[in-house]
Amino acid sequence: MDQSSGGALSLAKGETTMVKLTITTGTDEEFFRRGRELARKLDKGERIPAENIITFEDPEDILELITAARVGLFRAVKEEPGSIADIARRLHRDRSAVKRDVDILAAAGLVQVETKPISGHGRMKFVTAVADRFQLTAQVA
Repeated sequence: MDQSSGGALSLAKGETTMVKLTITTGTDEEFFRRGRELARKLDKGERIPAENIITFEDPEDILELITAARVGLFRAVKEEPGSIADIARRLHRDRSAVKRDVDILAAAGLVQVETKPISGHGRMKFVTAVADRFQLTAQVA
């Protein structure tokens, strides 16, 4: 899996803007070609769009990432960001299963996890979506 950006863009403390998120199949050559195109635009002083492209070589890898439970989790986080425990309650799922799926989605760049202090209670992991939606594109040969 290759990623071409870094998720939500940080503006100021506590503020982010959603980026375009695409999950697709492609080759290493296509990944590096996109990188060269972005570098050329930057060299010319052109503005580049805020986007995150996650590329898999094998379409089956996309299917391992995007399960029905994880799509539901992404939608729940997009609708109302929150702690892993809160999200698990809303989805009527086991907290450990939600944490495992959050970790997978965070590693892929679909959600961000921030550790926040809770007054008198330690810390919690707060989960937010990096995009309003994501686009799936896969080519099967």
